[in-house]
Amino acid sequence: MSDASRRPPRRAPRQARSAHTRAQVLAAAAELFAERGFPHTSIADVAERVGMTKGAVYFHFRDKHDMAAEVVHELYDRWRALVDRARAAGLPPLGTVRTLLDDASLSFFNDDVVKAGARLQAERSLADPDLPAPYVEWIATLAALLTEARDAGELREGLEPEALAQTLVSTFFGVQHVSDVLDRRADLPRRWAEVSALLFPSIAR
Repeated sequence: MSDASRRPPRRAPRQARSAHTRAQVLAAAAELFAERGFPHTSIADVAERVGMTKGAVYFHFRDKHDMAAEVVHELYDRWRALVDRARAAGLPPLGTVRTLLDDASLSFFNDDVVKAGARLQAERSLADPDLPAPYVEWIATLAALLTEARDAGELREGLEPEALAQTLVSTFFGVQHVSDVLDRRADLPRRWAEVSALLFPSIAR
């Protein structure tokens, strides 16, 4: 037997292709969930969008509930990456909060996974009741940053970080929802910039 015949089969390229294909399927699913919502998206729709057979899609995902859950988990990974980048910028805590929300407004504008994940969380009773409750992680993240801001003397006296975090999250996601309903988020970065210009000076010391 030759040395070549004794070598184990090369799996890495096949695994890489499989991962790439799965990512393509997930991207197509995100586009459709963002456009149509969970009830009006089918496995057949995803297969057609990505140019595959339904069987090829089922190889990567059990059903569309599985697909929706993966989109939402990917959304959370992207939110956490935004937090890491905002913190890495080395800004004061209140500046980090503002940068984080500014970057989030841009991701809602141009990232299908973010758009889809937000819509799926709004439809979680249909998509998957076990999906993470929306906004909870955002509130906790901003509360921690705002506590740092208070301790650094950046916040106006009398503001409580937890309540302020709840207000900021409610305001931010309210703005993106109105922008989505009225203009498919085409004006979201501008609308958030307008709100941000009013809001942050009012809470800063």
